[in-house]
Amino acid sequence: MSELLIVEDIVVTYGAVQALKGVSLRIHEGQTVAVLGANGAGKSTMLKSISKIVPLKSGKIYYQGKDLSLISPHDLAYLGISHVPEGRRVFPTLTVEENLNLGAYGSRKRLSQGEIEAEKKWIFELFPVLYERKNQLAGTLSGGEQQMLAIGRGLISKPTLLLLDEPSLGLAPILVKEIFNAIKKIHEERGVSILLVEQNAKKALAEADYAYILETGKISIEGPAHELANDERVKAAYLGGSALDKKASAQNMKDESEAEEK
Repeated sequence: MSELLIVEDIVVTYGAVQALKGVSLRIHEGQTVAVLGANGAGKSTMLKSISKIVPLKSGKIYYQGKDLSLISPHDLAYLGISHVPEGRRVFPTLTVEENLNLGAYGSRKRLSQGEIEAEKKWIFELFPVLYERKNQLAGTLSGGEQQMLAIGRGLISKPTLLLLDEPSLGLAPILVKEIFNAIKKIHEERGVSILLVEQNAKKALAEADYAYILETGKISIEGPAHELANDERVKAAYLGGSALDKKASAQNMKDESEAEEK
């Protein structure tokens, strides 16, 4: 398998706060890679740096051999990168189908209308409830339905790499199971490479090929997901470790949030 995404020693700062402190990771074609960690570890910032929402202070990111620093943010969908952000971020005053249509907007240079309609059909098969609600305003959907819509909107552009940020956050267990079943189908049926940021370590490691543990802006552990699944260090990292680690993580999250607000 060839390397699809290479993240090399990236540093991201929010003012005086260093959110990422030299993070490196790799994703091969067809892989699902999980990034686990406590709140405030820098997981969302890492995804935002890949999708160019936040700038790098230093380091490099390569996608299919291309230096992303040379690529405009609006061309990422054209290249095959799709980001499903934390918190769903659907357009509440638009219908389900209109949200999906907007997801295809950045890829119209490489996808025909027929291909877009075929993807929409597949998304409705993946999430049947979206077909039932296709003319309903997105803002009236339940939290789980909005998460399905956010994933569907990310898929309609036929990405090669799907960035998923906390897809199970705030969902009931039955919906978490449904979301992870969909992630498995996306990977197996479409061969999409997935970078999955999650706090649900058990579910994420069950679906991933490889995993990284991010602690306060640094990769602390990495390895094949099946090896990390029973590693006591992973449990400690996911839970925030010692009281001192928990305090540092909470402060990092607070500083990052305050810096973004400014």
